[in-house]
Amino acid sequence: MKYILQIHTGSWRDTADRPEEMIRKIREIASRIRVEQVIIGWNTDPAVYEKTGEALHAAGIRMILWLPVFSEIDKIAKPDEALDIFGKRITTPEQVGKSFTFACPTSPNNVRIAEEIYDKYFSGCGFDGVFLDRIRSQSFVSGVPGVLSCGCGRCRKAFLQRGVDIDEVGKLYREKGDSFFDMAAWPLNGQFRLKNGMAQRFFEAKEEMVAGAVTEICRYFREKGMTVGLDLFAPAVSRFVGQRYTLITQNADFIKPMLYRRTDAPAGIGYEYSMFEKAAPGARGFCKPAMDRAFLESQLEAMGEVACEKYPGIELNYDAELVRTDTDYIRESLAAIRDCGFEGAALSWNIMQVPNAHIEAVYRFEQEQD
Repeated sequence: MKYILQIHTGSWRDTADRPEEMIRKIREIASRIRVEQVIIGWNTDPAVYEKTGEALHAAGIRMILWLPVFSEIDKIAKPDEALDIFGKRITTPEQVGKSFTFACPTSPNNVRIAEEIYDKYFSGCGFDGVFLDRIRSQSFVSGVPGVLSCGCGRCRKAFLQRGVDIDEVGKLYREKGDSFFDMAAWPLNGQFRLKNGMAQRFFEAKEEMVAGAVTEICRYFREKGMTVGLDLFAPAVSRFVGQRYTLITQNADFIKPMLYRRTDAPAGIGYEYSMFEKAAPGARGFCKPAMDRAFLESQLEAMGEVACEKYPGIELNYDAELVRTDTDYIRESLAAIRDCGFEGAALSWNIMQVPNAHIEAVYRFEQEQD
């Protein structure tokens, strides 16, 4: 299979690993498996990428900028913030941290900021493409207000243009409470459908609005001749955050769905299910699936209708409390991806901190395929 590596160089002003260390790690891995691209970012020091890019290009590997779009940008710019449908600021739990506070996903100002950040900090670094991260609304990590967003004046008008009156949605939620989220269907290999038509239409309209903004950003970079990749929630939970695969991917070259079954943190599939369960415990039609291979296969199946290249993201990192991965899990995940026939896999989310045993598991998996 082909592989994408991810390297997190820290946030905008953080200290990154030395380029020599990153180059050494990439070369070591690329000598054993077929590395097509390296997603790297988003520290703003150009020296991090200039040396790394030279080494990657000499090896025939593409360097892709890891660029957050609707989150973290408040550290270097002034985005328009997201509000819930009642017009209130959305608070993020203290333990989650500021990095999961989101800006309005339909604001032209926020779209422009993403483009300007690239032009100001990264345009001269030799990137072959961009990988757009945080292209969504908040999730149930911020409770119900996180998913019932954005309710700023601009978004209210955009919702109304799509037949959704935010004031009526708010009244419906206050009337029904947790039952607002009652499910008519929640197939694992597709997206949920709510029983209430107004509630369902709200999420569909949000998907359309998020996709519109992402499409605009994709076009901006594709006009520069750059490859565009998208970081997406797993299909089973992506509707909550405004990501409909067939809409949001129309101008993308590849996607990296976060199929994180062992991550007990935001974007981890089981974690996001748990946050929904916590925020709306009375919702009916909810069934939390086992995070087994059958579930993984259902998510891969759901990705099949997307036209662009697909590199499912598998977490190789390890943390005793938050990311309880092991070599068997990694091999199981790679085998499922191989069997579905997709282009390859993305080894997430920071190869510089992955245990050697986990990288060796990837090597052994590839050796067994020869």
